[in-house]
Amino acid sequence: MAERNMSDTPEASVVIVTWNGLRHLRRCLPALADQTGVEFETIVVDNGSTDGTEEWIAEAYPRTILKRLESNHGFSEANNIGFGLARADLVATLNNDAVPDSDWLYSLVQAAHEHPETGSFASRMVLDRDHNIIDSAGVVTDVLGIAWDRHNAEPVGSDEAGDVFGACAGAALYRKALLDETGGFDSAFFAYLEDVDLAWRARWLGWTARYVPEARVVHAHSATGTEESPFKTFYLGRNKVWTVAKNHPTRALLLYGPLLVAYDLASLPITMVRQRNLAALRGRLAGLGSLGPVLRLRKQVAASRRVAWEDIRPFVASPSWPWEVWRRQRRLRQAVAADGSPMTPNAR
Repeated sequence: MAERNMSDTPEASVVIVTWNGLRHLRRCLPALADQTGVEFETIVVDNGSTDGTEEWIAEAYPRTILKRLESNHGFSEANNIGFGLARADLVATLNNDAVPDSDWLYSLVQAAHEHPETGSFASRMVLDRDHNIIDSAGVVTDVLGIAWDRHNAEPVGSDEAGDVFGACAGAALYRKALLDETGGFDSAFFAYLEDVDLAWRARWLGWTARYVPEARVVHAHSATGTEESPFKTFYLGRNKVWTVAKNHPTRALLLYGPLLVAYDLASLPITMVRQRNLAALRGRLAGLGSLGPVLRLRKQVAASRRVAWEDIRPFVASPSWPWEVWRRQRRLRQAVAADGSPMTPNAR
């Protein structure tokens, strides 16, 4: 790993956020250290871990830049802190529960050189239990505010390089210029959908995103913040409301608003019965109850737009039939359960 020598600016900076994730870092950091073909620095932002993370990194990887926070600031804010420490013009985010191939970072950096007009780059994330099954090939969102990982639970080979709506922050590369212009992730999100929100704001500023299938990481899906846990369900529900309120154009809200509400109201009781808790409802209510500040941010997003809705619309999916949404979510639940990942707290 590149030493922090102020006279030697790296090609890329890699930011890893962790919270009591030493068991994951023991796989992640050795794989990152084996990256070839690119000079980079590694920045670990520790959200107040108590599992020995700080001591292990200091001993095993003394060249790693470790920023220790006294408490859990969440995935979004901790990444922003890491972005502030990054010296390179290209900044990668990597989940602590992701294990990159040796040419992962090189592939992303090469794509950035080949596509200078593109602001972010998505990796091919595959499931830990089966490296032939895709976990994420970028993020997708539709006009109803439903967001998901592109090609999730589909076989490798169904994904091709090309433009996508945005990158999954579990393994992505961003231009520092994009992060500076957008302000990075919205710290208020804490965790989940922060990458979708960033993709929206970057799109409105004219930045595009690209999927790089050569950049592969193996991912233990939701190994930190368990799939369908009340914690994750709450933040997904709240942050969905905020993402729609901040970013969706007025025309889309007027056209699809009634359908958006109908889908959400229909899904709530199903989710609450299946999970046997009220986390989904609490998340929606928390989002609606804090719309004041979000709507003020909406005005800022709208005032800074450089492109029209017609330019973004081709990358935003049309509504799916309810049973298609259900099937997609069922595939995710089945893939995660089969992956063997603990159904307990991943900062995606």
